[in-house]
Amino acid sequence: MRILVAEPIAAEGVALLQTSHEVDLRPGLSRDELCAILPEYDALIVRSQVKVDAGLIAAGTRLVVIGRAGVGVDNVDLDAATRAGIMVVNAPTGNTIAAAEHTLALLYGVARRTAAADASVRRGEWKRAQFTGLELRGRTLGIVGLGKIGQAIAARALAMEMTVLAVDPFVTAEQAANHGVELVDFEAMLGRADVVTVHVPLTRSTRGLIGREAIAKLKPGSIVLNVARGGVIDEAAVAEALESGHLGGAGIDVFEHEPPADSPLLTAPNTLLTPHLGASTAEAQILVAEEVAAQVLDVLDGRSARYAVNAPLLTPETARAIAPYLPLAEVLGRFFAQFSRGGVTTLTLEIAGELAEHDGTPLTAAVLRGLLETATTERVNLVNAGALAKARGITVVERKTPDAGAFAALLSLSGETGGRTTVVAGTVAAGEPRITRLDDYHLDMAPADSMLITRHMDRPGTVGRVGVMLGEADVNISAMHLARSRPREDALMILALDDDVPETVSEAIRNQEAVRDLWTIRLGATH
Repeated sequence: MRILVAEPIAAEGVALLQTSHEVDLRPGLSRDELCAILPEYDALIVRSQVKVDAGLIAAGTRLVVIGRAGVGVDNVDLDAATRAGIMVVNAPTGNTIAAAEHTLALLYGVARRTAAADASVRRGEWKRAQFTGLELRGRTLGIVGLGKIGQAIAARALAMEMTVLAVDPFVTAEQAANHGVELVDFEAMLGRADVVTVHVPLTRSTRGLIGREAIAKLKPGSIVLNVARGGVIDEAAVAEALESGHLGGAGIDVFEHEPPADSPLLTAPNTLLTPHLGASTAEAQILVAEEVAAQVLDVLDGRSARYAVNAPLLTPETARAIAPYLPLAEVLGRFFAQFSRGGVTTLTLEIAGELAEHDGTPLTAAVLRGLLETATTERVNLVNAGALAKARGITVVERKTPDAGAFAALLSLSGETGGRTTVVAGTVAAGEPRITRLDDYHLDMAPADSMLITRHMDRPGTVGRVGVMLGEADVNISAMHLARSRPREDALMILALDDDVPETVSEAIRNQEAVRDLWTIRLGATH
């Protein structure tokens, strides 16, 4: 078969491809030139510059696989590739050590003010007192996201004699302890950390994660690092905190807009800024090239790819039966992740009714996509869902039963987190997902992008007071469901909202005497 390498990759990756197939190295081609020659190729390999859009994919009438030599696949139209039956693979692990080492390089550079000191010497100055730095030994590092890169950073920080905290809802305390890390919640980490580094994907819930509210809770003089994705930190908020002196420094490798021509960080003090260099080591480039090449070979030889980023096509019969329930499965996973508030080790998916007659693997993959979306930069699909769950210490149990009660089909997700069992169930009615159960409460409600849930004592006036508080905050309620165990005992209220609830309003509702617990659930699509 013929493979087109449209951007430069390490020679080791090219050599691996050449062991089995004909390889053409054609970097620098224009889009029109690529469109003209793509019909001759079975595989295409790119990095980040070539935009593999729907038009380019349509031109590749022989393409079986597109390989992205790197992690992000923003430059590949995944929907178009999937519709065309083309597998898209990436290389998410080859840059793990490079990203971890660059994170620590930024940390050392900020702590010792290396760049500013270098510039001063080159100006002919000798101002030693002006560049007094910080020792990292004995300080506390907070890692948001204990995935592969987070774990690599933790190991190195421990060797530096730092105390390491981690925030990750899909890692148990025992798993974190195995890496020498103390698992804490986000608020606790902010209060204790001297340094915060983020290693999570950019999603709706992580955008602006390190913003004004979070920064205000950090110790004076703290350091913030971002070698993950631009947008996870609020650049304006970080710049303001650096100007005021509340933050002691920031090491930033990724920006919301690249190049960051208008970023306020460019003029903020005590910063060390690099142009998205996290994966830019000779070793990482070799590993990435070899990783993507091996997967392209697997697909061309009819084997499963380890890091496919789009799901393989289903048989027509399975697609017709399961397709309407895939959005529901993803919503249930996303809802479970937020409602359970903890790492789950065993997750049970019960597939009931007419769906039980079909392969449940796509449904399980969709559940895990929703569950893990804020915890991994990798796209979860049929090929990698099981491996990603296993890497997070999650065992997925799939059960099937023909009995769906009053429903034609029903999906139920359950698991134990924090000492309690969480259950979320749903079905599809009139082509739309419906939530039919939360824990022991039965209901019938369409999920909304933003939802507020309270567990409260069933007392007169409680629901009204919550409604008034939301109204005063200009938060509109689009739907409501009430359920209770017995009159004037335990009750559950689920509100579908048109707007997100401000944190101050959530806290005010939580502090109501009758309210025992409160959840703000965000189910909208990620960015």
